[in-house]
Amino acid sequence: MKILPFQIPKPKNDALVFQENIEFAFYNKLHQHKEIQISLIVKGEGTLIVGDTINNYKAGNIIILGSNLPHVFESLENFAEKSHMITLFFTEDSFGEHFFELQELNEINLFFKQAKHGFKIVSDESIAKLFLKLKTATKLERFISLLQILKKTASSNYESLSSFIYEKKYTKNEGNRMRNVFEFTMNNFSHEITLDEVSRIANMTKNAFCKYFKKRTNKSYFRFLNELRVENASKLMISNTDLTLAEIAYKSGFNNISNFNRQFKNIKKMNPSSFKKNKNS
Repeated sequence: MKILPFQIPKPKNDALVFQENIEFAFYNKLHQHKEIQISLIVKGEGTLIVGDTINNYKAGNIIILGSNLPHVFESLENFAEKSHMITLFFTEDSFGEHFFELQELNEINLFFKQAKHGFKIVSDESIAKLFLKLKTATKLERFISLLQILKKTASSNYESLSSFIYEKKYTKNEGNRMRNVFEFTMNNFSHEITLDEVSRIANMTKNAFCKYFKKRTNKSYFRFLNELRVENASKLMISNTDLTLAEIAYKSGFNNISNFNRQFKNIKKMNPSSFKKNKNS
C-alpha cells in the first residue's frame, strides 16, 4: 500500500511528467509529492480533500496542487463509466534552478503563489483543449503546452482549495497515521464515529490525537467530520432530488434533523432547504 510521501513515476531525464488515469476510481489515499500537479478532470466527480479543506470536483474542472500539499481524491463511483483525468507533474526547478525566475516568465508568478494552497478552475475550454492534445504531443510540444497552461491558469478565475497548510513535510509515520484517519473517516462518515474509535485508528490517546489533528489541519477532528458530511449532503441534494432533507441527513451521518440544519448552516452559511432550492431551481 502506498503511503506518504508519494513518489511520482518519472522516466529518466524527463523534466515534465505526463500521466493519464482512466479507471473507476482515482487513487484515493491521502498523499503528497514534491511535484506540482495540474490536472484536467475529463470524466468523473467526487470529493477532493486538500490540506485542511473539503472540496468537490467534476468533469471540466482544472485542479492545481502545489508541492508537498497533502490531498486525496474520493471518486463518486459510477460503474457504468470510468473516471478520466489528464495530469502534468513538474517542480519549480525541473527546467533549471532559476528557470521560472526569468523576466520573460514574470506573468506566471501568480500561478506559483496560488498553487501553494491549491486552486481549482471550474471550467475553461481553452485550457481543456491544451490538455486533450497532450496525449499525442511530443515532449517539446508538451513543454510548450505547459507554459501556455501556466499563463492561462494564472489569469483565470479560480477557487482556492485550502486555507491552511501545515508547513512541515509529513514523515513516513505521520503520513501513515493521517492517511489511516482520513481513510477511516471517508469510509465511515455516514455512521456514528466516536473519539475513542478515531484515536485508536491513530494509535494515540484521545487528548493527544485532538492536539495532533488540530495542529496539522487547523481545525478539530469533528469540524472536519461535519464538513465531510455536509459536503456529501450537498451532493445528494443536487444529484437526488427525490430524497427528503431528513433522508439526506441520515445518509450523511447526522442522527437528527436539527443538528443537520445547524451544522449545514454553520458550514455553508445557509440552511439546507435554501441550498437545495437554489441548486435545483
